[in-house]
Amino acid sequence: MVNRQGRSIALIGMMGSGKSSVGSCLHCRTGLPLYETDEIVVAKFGMSIPEIFAEHGEKKFREAETAALRGMRTEERTIIVTGGGIVLRKENVEILGSRAVIVWLDGDEETLFARVSREQSRPLLQAKDPRKTFSQILDARRPLYATIADFRVDTSVLTDEEVAVAILAKLGRLNPKRKSAVSQKAS
Repeated sequence: MVNRQGRSIALIGMMGSGKSSVGSCLHCRTGLPLYETDEIVVAKFGMSIPEIFAEHGEKKFREAETAALRGMRTEERTIIVTGGGIVLRKENVEILGSRAVIVWLDGDEETLFARVSREQSRPLLQAKDPRKTFSQILDARRPLYATIADFRVDTSVLTDEEVAVAILAKLGRLNPKRKSAVSQKAS
């Protein structure tokens, strides 16, 4: 693993891997600002992700996702929660790699699909056979995640808090006495 202390933490991974929930846990544990690319894009368009896909298409969504990354402050450490498709554009990969330690949240396919099946708001899964579509997307993206990630955490059997602790331990930032947010930011 590349040791990039003092850099932001970027969470990548397939839908259902727990990026948003783990990002919130990391934010609470570290006090670092939390940015979610999906939320930034939703705010820009003033509509939900399914509405963006329906009205503007995936290409416009991906362009807005890249613009969201470009627009993030680089002078401070942050937690960056990305959408599952962030790795599809080379520019996104370059931006993340230059700013952050990239953590791939992964899981077994059955667990990931079970998690996303609870929601009907996933535009890429609005298909005749959502299970097959999910599997195809996962097969296409896994090699991309593996290539750019500094390390991988399997979220299949861990709680969001356990994943956050595993990430911080791997980064060497976890203090059993739970430093205050101010002292952690200074370290």
